[in-house]
Amino acid sequence: MADCARKGRTRDSMDKSITLPPDEIFRNLENAKRFAIDIGGSLTKLAYYSTVQHKVAKVRSFDHTAKETEGDPLYEISVQEEITARLHFIKFENTYIETCLDFIKDHLVNTETKVIKATGGGAYKFKELIEKKLRLKVDKEDEMTCLIKGCNFVLRNIPHEAFVYAKHADSEFRFQNTHPDIFPYLLINIGSGVSIVKVESEDKFERIGGSSIGGGTFWGLGALLTKTKRFDELLQLASRGQHSSVDMLVKDIYGGAYSSLGLTGDLIASSFGKSATTDKEFSKEDMAKSLLHMISNDIGQLACLYARLHNLSRVYFGGFFIRGHPVTMHTITYSINFFTKGEVQALFLRHEGYLGAIGAFLKGAEEDNPNQYSWGENYAGSSGLMSVSPDLNPMQRARSGTFDMLEMDRLERQLVNLPLLQDPSSYVPDTVDLTEDALAREYWLSCFEDALDGVVKRAVASQPDLPQAAERAEKFRQKYLHKLQTLRHQPFAYGSLTVRSLLDTREHCLNEFNFPDPYSKVKQKENDVALKYFQKVVMSLEKLSWEQRQFALVKGLLAGNVFDWGAKAISDVLESDPEFGFEEAKRQLQGKNKNLTTTRYFCSFTFIYLGPPHKCALFFVDNSGIDIILGVFPFVRELLCRGTEVVLASNSGPALNDVTNSELQILTERIAAMDSVIQTALKEDKLTLVQSGSSSPCLDLSRLDKALATVVLERHTDLVVIEGMGRAIHTNYYAMLNCESLKLAVIKNSWLAERLGGKIFSVVFKYEVPFKSQELKQ
Repeated sequence: MADCARKGRTRDSMDKSITLPPDEIFRNLENAKRFAIDIGGSLTKLAYYSTVQHKVAKVRSFDHTAKETEGDPLYEISVQEEITARLHFIKFENTYIETCLDFIKDHLVNTETKVIKATGGGAYKFKELIEKKLRLKVDKEDEMTCLIKGCNFVLRNIPHEAFVYAKHADSEFRFQNTHPDIFPYLLINIGSGVSIVKVESEDKFERIGGSSIGGGTFWGLGALLTKTKRFDELLQLASRGQHSSVDMLVKDIYGGAYSSLGLTGDLIASSFGKSATTDKEFSKEDMAKSLLHMISNDIGQLACLYARLHNLSRVYFGGFFIRGHPVTMHTITYSINFFTKGEVQALFLRHEGYLGAIGAFLKGAEEDNPNQYSWGENYAGSSGLMSVSPDLNPMQRARSGTFDMLEMDRLERQLVNLPLLQDPSSYVPDTVDLTEDALAREYWLSCFEDALDGVVKRAVASQPDLPQAAERAEKFRQKYLHKLQTLRHQPFAYGSLTVRSLLDTREHCLNEFNFPDPYSKVKQKENDVALKYFQKVVMSLEKLSWEQRQFALVKGLLAGNVFDWGAKAISDVLESDPEFGFEEAKRQLQGKNKNLTTTRYFCSFTFIYLGPPHKCALFFVDNSGIDIILGVFPFVRELLCRGTEVVLASNSGPALNDVTNSELQILTERIAAMDSVIQTALKEDKLTLVQSGSSSPCLDLSRLDKALATVVLERHTDLVVIEGMGRAIHTNYYAMLNCESLKLAVIKNSWLAERLGGKIFSVVFKYEVPFKSQELKQ
């Protein structure tokens, strides 16, 4: 019946009758604490802060002073409630503003705020309506100040915020890594007119120029020329037009190129030039295209002149005229490339539509100093960058942008660069960009889809006593599956699509449905089992000669890294053969004579061992159980015996079966009770455990816990070890450091192994020395 009723409505009435379920649009509204709003000519952007109550997995060590019995677990696992902060940003058409305000009023429960910060031209127009509906006082903020604050915020907190638009490339969106220092930059805001703003610091900016010829000009003149009143319809017309039918080109004047001046024949000599000399009617499409080129070229040249005048290479474009439209981004990009001969790139922002709302919110939250924290995009609650192809009809375009959402979670720790990165500005964490590699993209999307049943099963098994676990797990399945389907069609939705972003999206969706650590019981069991063999492994190593021991230690590291529940080939083995153990893993590595990058690097590494010990080794660890206990700790023990201090960096939060910092603390205490080397190192502060700041199976060295960065500098770290497929292959394979580094992993995916030139269970053992260090050692 609902379908029949829907068919009977007109398109407009269907749009206006849209429902707004709180769990999909205005999420967690009942816990909203502070509001801000940015109302433009056609779109409203609402921002609010809420406290989110979610489940977290906690581990607590049992008292082992009493006599233990066989089968006693090492620690207990509990699921507890924790409150964190989240920012919500929602964008919708002004058509729905009254409906949305009514919805917010009806669902607002716990807010303590009496004021709503507002910016944008519509803040004046809708002031009375907002105050009447929400019973909040509207406090208007300066539009440009809000815009700059918002821009600074997204550039600092969203790694793949900025992109270059390349219309004819395989991947239209080429995302840029944000420079550690985001200042200075030029912001070209194209609304009705154009404002050109130089931003030098968080609070220092200046409007250095502008123009009255902007988006309003395109809209106004376009309406006069074509009788088309809607902005999106004008862009549609322009996308189908041929500007050369209206514009006078260089070849129309000179019969070809003007070579002595370096002007090609297809260059526009005079916008609308042919309309004065040709006695014919021009199509609406051609006039719209000519007008778009005229205004874009004018803006592009202005931007280039100001960028050169102030010696700025980073130029960001935003405003209503841009708004993610491929047609306008292409014409602006072409103009910038032409006038600077490729020296300056036109940069656009994924969330440029939210900048004013974000800035207004930050102005209202200054007493809480939100900039003292790091924030991360929550993929589970964000709609991502949508396709805004001009080929869509205006109603589809309007609907695609009507309820666009962005959510950002406040992170527990401030995140910074690893101080040992050789060049932080050029560091790219991910090895393969799936946005540009279609074959790899299809493989990994299918791989994650195929693994979904196993993740759901593991999630339910982790909470046998909690109600509705199966129902929540099914909701997780549907949400993550929807995300994968979206990424198939729009791989650019959350920036560069990578294995890391697919893993992180899955973790976000698991947390969304209160599955904070699906592998907690698996880790607990494997840690208990591995501890029983630790002393035996150490004793067998001590019987070997020095050279044999080094080889055995590396082999143990790699064998331990086999135990990764995130790899389907391994999880299948562990599910079918629970007795598969450390020695079996070593045998799997036997006979792999064509390992990918092993022998040469291993020889170099052992040669370095013959020299003086390193001052401090930073080790990014991977899996729980056999990996950390029987693989990593014997290796760490050898480093300590050589006189090298060791910092073990582990995840702050759970991801797959990776060991977390809280678990590692308990494991280390237990190992220290069995081993005097580890015990002494802890007492003398030679062995330090730190949180990485990450809750991902991969590793972004540009977003690490500030406390870790401090330890790295204080300890004069001169060796970095990165372990595991996620941290050393999917990410950081090409990372360049200022010190010696060792990247090692077992390839547990046959497709990836084949692509890298090996077979499944081939190993990567990549020892690298920075060029200056090589010179010093010679």
